[in-house]
Amino acid sequence: MAVTLTEAAAQRVKSMIAKRGSGIGLRVATKVSGCAGFSYVVDYADEIHGDDSIFESFGTQVVVDAKSLENIDGMEIDYVKESLLNEGFDFKNPKVKESCGCGESFTV
Repeated sequence: MAVTLTEAAAQRVKSMIAKRGSGIGLRVATKVSGCAGFSYVVDYADEIHGDDSIFESFGTQVVVDAKSLENIDGMEIDYVKESLLNEGFDFKNPKVKESCGCGESFTV
């Protein structure tokens, strides 16, 4: 089981943490939301909880709780910057069976 970052995503997380001044990595989770079922929740990881799994890519930690890992195991997170106003994380999740029309939620 693993959730990985591309080198670009790992560098972005490192720079975000450095700018913030604290954090141990990126916390990725899923929540019930949207018209398709689940959506991603991305935040700073400040601590490790008992049911968390920790993965490392390019020196950057990704922290995922056990329930969310069921939905995102095998996922790769990339960082895409198309312009000054259009940038963000791109989730390549092999467990996604269907996404909603707006791209905000997915079904596994």
